Amino acid sequence: MAASIVKRVSRVKKLNVSHISARYKLLTGSRHFSTSKQWNKALVLGVYENESTDSIDFTGTARKFDEKADGKISQLLLTVKKPLKCGKTRTLHAVDPEFSSVLVTCIGKRGEGYDELETVDKGRESIRAAVAKAVLQLRELGENEIEVDSCGDTEASAEGCHLALFSYDDLKAEKSRKPAVRISCATRYSQDKNSMEKEWRKGAILAEGQNLSRRLMEMPANLLTPTKFAEIVKEQLADKCEVLVRDKDWAESMKMGSFLSVARGSVEPPVFLEIEYKGRQSDSPLALVGKGVTFDTGGISIKPSQGMDAMRGDMGGAACVAGSLLSVSKLQLPVHVKAFIPLCENMPSGSATKPGDVVTAMNGKTIQVDNTDAEGRLILADALCYSEQFNPSLILDMATLTGAIDVALGAGAAGVFTNSENMWNKLQKASVRSGDRVWRMPLFNHYTKKITECQLADLNNIGGSRSGGACTAAAFLKEFVNNKNWLHLDIAGVMSNSGDVAYLGKGMSGRPTRTVIEFINLMSKETNN
Repeated sequence: MAASIVKRVSRVKKLNVSHISARYKLLTGSRHFSTSKQWNKALVLGVYENESTDSIDFTGTARKFDEKADGKISQLLLTVKKPLKCGKTRTLHAVDPEFSSVLVTCIGKRGEGYDELETVDKGRESIRAAVAKAVLQLRELGENEIEVDSCGDTEASAEGCHLALFSYDDLKAEKSRKPAVRISCATRYSQDKNSMEKEWRKGAILAEGQNLSRRLMEMPANLLTPTKFAEIVKEQLADKCEVLVRDKDWAESMKMGSFLSVARGSVEPPVFLEIEYKGRQSDSPLALVGKGVTFDTGGISIKPSQGMDAMRGDMGGAACVAGSLLSVSKLQLPVHVKAFIPLCENMPSGSATKPGDVVTAMNGKTIQVDNTDAEGRLILADALCYSEQFNPSLILDMATLTGAIDVALGAGAAGVFTNSENMWNKLQKASVRSGDRVWRMPLFNHYTKKITECQLADLNNIGGSRSGGACTAAAFLKEFVNNKNWLHLDIAGVMSNSGDVAYLGKGMSGRPTRTVIEFINLMSKETNN
């Protein structure tokens, strides 16, 4: 076991990061399409769930294609007397000379919408899942150019396709990588092709933002240091955003003692990213804050070795901020956004912060660090304080903050702590549209008392017991926020996907990037009305 690990590590060390980036365009998820390659064209068509064995309930596009094919699709489907259920597929061949394969996928019952108990739009989620399964099956068949039915919701269809086809296999041998697939919307039978193509592009951009988040989260920590993260984000956002890369000296000048205390144990220098997108002029920007611990060992309060490799994704909050800004800028939303990302590693060493040490945050509050593995809240504390200097209309922070939120909610939803009913309602509305759910958690004074009862300092970075761990962490952050519109998203439970979301493969999820983009979109509409 040990020998095989050493071999894998030595192989990674020999890789040239810039070479990988140039060859495979690490951050966009794009592949190189050869102009000389033979492209096999396939088509995905949608049908609604129907108990009848005598008729097929086609989508508009599917019905017109069936008419063009002289009814071959319906004839072949009716040959099998068992009707298609939601998420099930049929693959047909030799029904049209243009397409080597036609895959029919069931998108659920006609007219499905918001499910109050599930807090999602079931119609949109069914479309995402159905088309995702379809394009993956066609890729397995060797199809590399696929036209996809809009299925009545072009944006959701595009999201499902592009999210499903994502894979982080850039470091594998070429023969082991997933093949490139061209995806487009089947607009040929639409009376308003321009509108459909616009919605398809929006869905693709939403997926692109989440895929950037996933790619950053998947990258090994030796390739994605704080410095490299900053370089990549600057490269991705430079066209539409101003990106300032602050160093350790700057953080010291700003008296960010809480942030810097986490970085002390690592040889990798800390970085503080400040990003601005100006889709409109405003004196009160929307502020995003993301936890950027590019690898978390726990520090002196070291984690168990099993599963520690997943802690390369402990910068999930930072990744989701970057992905959100990528999509917001590409969609050219009329909104002013300022983003703040503290980046560092949490490592054990002779210079690392020790349990019981006391550090001072930017706002002057002292913190007794009784657990160095509760580091995310320490770097967020200074980032939240700094964001307040720009008079933001709201502050939304994201962090893979606590294992406690995973215990409470699992992968079902991101936990949300907020002091604003209005902001919660808007975020929840955004999550219904995105299908990436959120769930409100309490910010009672009961939890604040747990972290203010401290022997040596103003605050303790842990609550004194395992009970209510996500709530005491949020209460700690609240001590560094004055804004009346603050939302804290604890995304530790949704950090990875192991089959919970049908249109996301296994691995880092990039959640809740699309929910945040939709939330920003809602805020931009409200601001400009």
